[in-house]
Amino acid sequence: MRNTLAFCKVLAFIFLTTIYSCANIKKAKESNSIGNYQELEVQKSLILKGDRNALNDYKKLIKKADSLLIVDGFSVVHKTGLPPSGDKHDYMSIGPYWWPNPETDNGLPYIRKDGEINPEARNNFTDFVEIKNFLNTIKDLSDAYYLSNKTTYARKAIALINVWFLNSETKMNPNLNYGQSIPGKNNGRCFGIIEFDGIDKVVAFLKLAQDRGLIDQETQEGMFDWFTTYTNWLQTSKLGVEEGTRKNNHGTHYDVQLLNILFYLNRKEEIKTHLTHVTKARVFSQIEPDGSQPLELARTKSFSYSVMNLHGFLQLAYLGTKVGFNLWDLESEDGRGIKKGYQYMLPYLTKEKSWQHPQIKDIKHDEEKLISDLKYARKLFRDTSFDVVLQQLN
Repeated sequence: MRNTLAFCKVLAFIFLTTIYSCANIKKAKESNSIGNYQELEVQKSLILKGDRNALNDYKKLIKKADSLLIVDGFSVVHKTGLPPSGDKHDYMSIGPYWWPNPETDNGLPYIRKDGEINPEARNNFTDFVEIKNFLNTIKDLSDAYYLSNKTTYARKAIALINVWFLNSETKMNPNLNYGQSIPGKNNGRCFGIIEFDGIDKVVAFLKLAQDRGLIDQETQEGMFDWFTTYTNWLQTSKLGVEEGTRKNNHGTHYDVQLLNILFYLNRKEEIKTHLTHVTKARVFSQIEPDGSQPLELARTKSFSYSVMNLHGFLQLAYLGTKVGFNLWDLESEDGRGIKKGYQYMLPYLTKEKSWQHPQIKDIKHDEEKLISDLKYARKLFRDTSFDVVLQQLN
């Protein structure tokens, strides 16, 4: 009886906050917000229908978001290491697949073991763990706000964004000069840029908060300036330009990061030009006529990287819908395209074929991500190409 009463109370709360927020949701959509909240809308609908799984997930999210309200903040100055610049406000990390050299007394220079993560690259000596915790926290608070309409979560996210980006004592300098360094070889590489791949969650939340009148002018202007400076670094610095020329998933996710920020900065024509000339060429060069991705298949986690790269292209296809460029249906004369890339993965997803390429880790999470992408593509592009497989996978 007590559980039933609790269930009804939560359901009533969701129902009332959903009604209350309808106007705001409509406003956010009409303003062409970069955030795509389709999945959250589906979840909200399931909650209103009394779906117990959706309701349980919602309760877990709110419980987690409530625990995040007491977090002081995340910052690059919290790391124990010091960047080569001598400035703790500079982001720094170590290449994850680089390990101490067993042939030398001091372990230098580090050697590469593709796909095997060195624990040294995943502690508080660098900023890697801190940035991931920050980005995940922003996502959780943003989702909790969207589903509950409780501004407490949104205001906490804004406060944390100020700590990471704007407060003079804790802010990050707008560059990634010292990302994925290799001890004994260099102070930073272009590959560190991909560690900011989740920045689109911050961008999406900022746009949503702006649309709903929750963000103060000082924060809004500060973030606009920070992203403008960082975008200039991405487009003109040696490392930024180098990452933009990468021919595998690094190039794809460089585009994802850059174009999401450009959308926030309202530089839509620049996005369309980039998609037309740069991203289009990436799709055709990375995906073969049969849909395979040779540069990802060469990795020790080939299935994972194939899914990851396709997910990046799907994100870019979504951005294309915002600027009038249909990247999803684009296909070369010999059949290369994003859809072909997904079609290549289907028989491995349904187990009609066994994966014959290197894969040193379990693929369950990657399979779930792939299925989620197929469902998302169906809704976004109204593409029924994958319906048979989705039905087969239930």
